[in-house]
Amino acid sequence: MGLLLLLTYSLLSCYLQAGGVVTAQLQRSFTIRGITLSIEPSNDVTRDTNVTLRCQAVVSSLGEEALSREYTIFKDGNRVYSKTSSSSEDLLYPLPQARVSNSGKYKCKINIGGKEETSSVQKLTVTGLSKPVLHLNNDVVREGEEIAARCTAPGETGSIFFYFYKDSKEILERQVSSNQAEAKLHLSNVGSHKIHCDYIVFALPDSFKSNGSDPTTVSVKELSITPVLEIFPQYKIYEGDQLTISCSITNFQDKPENIQLFLSQGTNILSLGESKVNHSMVALAKDPGEFECRLEMGKFAKAATKTVSVTELFSVPTLTLSPAEVFQKENMTLTCRSESYASERLSKEELTFALDPPQSHLMLKGPGVFYGRVLKSDFNYTCVAQAKGIVKHSRTLTVRPKVSVSIPNISVVGQAVLHQSVKILCKSDIGSLPINYTLLKDSAEVSTISIKLPFQQALFTVTITHPAEISKFICEAKNSHKKAPLSKRLNATVIVPLTHPTLTVIPDIAEISEGDHLFLICGVDGTPPVIFTWYRVGNQQPVHNTTSNTNHSNYQVPLLSKEHADNYYCEAVNHANNVVRSDPVIIEVRMALWKKVLIGGFCLLTGAVLVVVLVLCFKSKRGKREAASELSVKPSSPKSDDSNPPITVNLTHDTEVFNADTVRVDKAAVSVWSKRPAESADDEESSLESNEPDVEYTEVVHPQPADPERAPLKKGTDTVYSELQNSPHGAADHHDYGSVEYAELNGEQPEINHHHPEVNTYQDLPEPVD
Repeated sequence: MGLLLLLTYSLLSCYLQAGGVVTAQLQRSFTIRGITLSIEPSNDVTRDTNVTLRCQAVVSSLGEEALSREYTIFKDGNRVYSKTSSSSEDLLYPLPQARVSNSGKYKCKINIGGKEETSSVQKLTVTGLSKPVLHLNNDVVREGEEIAARCTAPGETGSIFFYFYKDSKEILERQVSSNQAEAKLHLSNVGSHKIHCDYIVFALPDSFKSNGSDPTTVSVKELSITPVLEIFPQYKIYEGDQLTISCSITNFQDKPENIQLFLSQGTNILSLGESKVNHSMVALAKDPGEFECRLEMGKFAKAATKTVSVTELFSVPTLTLSPAEVFQKENMTLTCRSESYASERLSKEELTFALDPPQSHLMLKGPGVFYGRVLKSDFNYTCVAQAKGIVKHSRTLTVRPKVSVSIPNISVVGQAVLHQSVKILCKSDIGSLPINYTLLKDSAEVSTISIKLPFQQALFTVTITHPAEISKFICEAKNSHKKAPLSKRLNATVIVPLTHPTLTVIPDIAEISEGDHLFLICGVDGTPPVIFTWYRVGNQQPVHNTTSNTNHSNYQVPLLSKEHADNYYCEAVNHANNVVRSDPVIIEVRMALWKKVLIGGFCLLTGAVLVVVLVLCFKSKRGKREAASELSVKPSSPKSDDSNPPITVNLTHDTEVFNADTVRVDKAAVSVWSKRPAESADDEESSLESNEPDVEYTEVVHPQPADPERAPLKKGTDTVYSELQNSPHGAADHHDYGSVEYAELNGEQPEINHHHPEVNTYQDLPEPVD
């Protein structure tokens, strides 16, 4: 058994695989090149035209083997026809004697071996409907009877709506799926009536309406049966009178079937029956005065009506309040009155008034007059008038006691800014609306605002011209005849806009140095608090800001440096929101004093070091200067045996002799300050360091003379000064200022020989020092 199943499964698999191969080969052996749908003879035709839909497919294939083609016709998206064919001929779908219901959008689809193609949509429009035919089962009927009607649309199909008309007025509608509709028509009005029908065929999305049928005349005859309404008494009916009403039928020979009588007053049914109905009641003026006796027999109905006029014994009372506006705990008066009464039936004393429900807080002051104190809350009152069993109620009167307005509060909304619009609010904590608020200035009325709704506010707009003016305003509140309470005087701060901004610098601008404490003080005129902001010119970011409760504030820089040098200004703003700016101030930071002292000391030290260096250089070159100076010592007389022979001293400068003196000196060392000879180029730098001429002094020290014959010399040394002034341009000076020697030997001045008469001798030299 298992082997048989396995064999069957294998054969089936082979068959399916073979079929798949065949199908795949079949799909590869043809192609659908296109499919088109056409409507013949035209897309727009009239009724009863024979229409044909032609579906034409173009298919290319290998060989001559016939292909199985499946055609499908769609109308408005719904399949209406299918056919399978192996022929290559076009598919024809006939629509004989086309009707409006055949109108729609058509398309054709072909399927060959799983390949599908669909044509484009073609729209068919059929115009013209058949004329409807109306048939009635009777053309003469009595009131209340019905007739059977049938309307037919010959040859039409589809979804059809039928309409029935009486005297051109639509009375009935029927929707059917066939071409005819039946209906029962009820004709209630006596006389002749024209009946006809028509229909509409729906071919979505369009609809088509037919012409009307030929009208049929129907006669409706009146029934002899009539309802009768009788009311007693018939005249001069007053409130409280007893009324007797009857409803019956007349003018009928045989008792009709399914007859019903209804006796009603307005919309209220008083009684009902089959042949006669009676009803008794008390006449009231407030009730509707129209009565009806109605006869119904199936769908037939007939009615008789009468209107009864009832005279009032007294009018409906009215309840009034005095005074019109009352306040809590005040007295009030309620008055109940009937404006009119039938004096021929009723005396004034018979009419009584009362409150419903009775009120203990009110006393009866007179007929219909009630007096008492107003309650704290709202209360409803109703007046009841009564006479001869007739009771009438007034409309409900709601007494809403008002609350006297409290002393108003006056305040400024927002801020009060000088010379700007200021909003002043007047408000009482309690008080019934409406409240009239009046703004006063020095007892003179400025303006009045009436508050009628809870969300309204009494806002007054004024302009303050000087700060003290704000206290002149007061507010008055009034909601009754009583004296209006007054508020206190307005107490508010008037903000004065900022003016005259200044930026003050401490210390004085000329004395600002590095390391100082700098204060930039910004000051304004106006009302604090003030927000001060300091800026550097050209920089949008502030360097400092602060809020001050005074008219000035400062920005401090603890330790000034060169980086703080700049142009500064300040801005200020208060609650008036006007920004003012000061003029810019230039801050220049000078060098600190200790730096000046340090630099001066450094310069002095540098000068001292330079002097020392020059002195050392001078001593190192002294030998060279002495070698350059020719100093000759010769005995004045070779034969003299003087122990201290005279010495001839020749002082030369650049091989020129300035002085040649013969003096007698001791055999001791001689110290000579002589004019320095022209230095080499190495010494030029030292000579260029100063524009002042260099002065050199040569000191010649003579020991005390040993000759006793000579006058005794002064103790110490004799000093000879020779001043040499060099040109600042070096040795090549065009002016040789010569030399001056002072010799003090034994109190006598030696002669000074000048070998250069052209040289000017300066006499303002330093005094010699002992």
